[in-house]
Amino acid sequence: MTQPTPIRRVHGPRPRLLDLFSCAGGAGTGYDRAGFAVDGCDIAHRPNYPFPYHRGDALSYLAHLITTGEIRRYALVHASPPCQHGCALTVGTNHSQGWGRTHVDLVAPTRELLDATGLPYVIEQPNGRAAIRKDLTLCGEMFGLGVIRHRNFELGGWTTVQPAHVPHRGRVRGYRHGRFYDGPYVAAYGNGGGKPSVPELQAAMGIDWTDVREELTEAIPPAYTHHIGAAALVLLAANRLGVAA
Repeated sequence: MTQPTPIRRVHGPRPRLLDLFSCAGGAGTGYDRAGFAVDGCDIAHRPNYPFPYHRGDALSYLAHLITTGEIRRYALVHASPPCQHGCALTVGTNHSQGWGRTHVDLVAPTRELLDATGLPYVIEQPNGRAAIRKDLTLCGEMFGLGVIRHRNFELGGWTTVQPAHVPHRGRVRGYRHGRFYDGPYVAAYGNGGGKPSVPELQAAMGIDWTDVREELTEAIPPAYTHHIGAAALVLLAANRLGVAA
């Protein structure tokens, strides 16, 4: 079994985490519950985001933090870059990089900047999106949630153990090809077709601070990043105390 590797020496009771492409705070809330102090960054107005955040282009902001040295406030960086044109990267930045395509993969430039920070990091992507190294794949059933919602995580500069995948208990509730199927999970995407109500979606995801459907359907269940954050904090604590991980 692969053993975790140390992150870096960090002092203070709550190491600080930078949550890039933070949306409504599903990832950030998990890290907060694990024990991090969280700062977000998103290009959209996010009044429901439960932590301090910078509104702006995530990659431009990260480049600024690197240039000024302010990035050293952080112990860990999480990034959930969208795989969409203009969603989190300004049109000007696209043109300056020669990216004139309709569909832009932000994972590669995100990874390049994250490597430049010298910090450990996490990149999250859904199945079927831009390629990342799948160091962790997490599923709602691992945490007893009412969604399946597989998510992949690339861990930069550190490692932890992949938990065993738990068999699904049944189908996702909803219509498929005109036929309704019941099941223990709700569909955390779209609307109609037997999709859950907002309260059902909140309960299934473990999210209670936003009732905006679009934010809920885009969110990472906090249980995922609680798991990741707890693993990272064990390594941080061991490193601070000079104990081999």
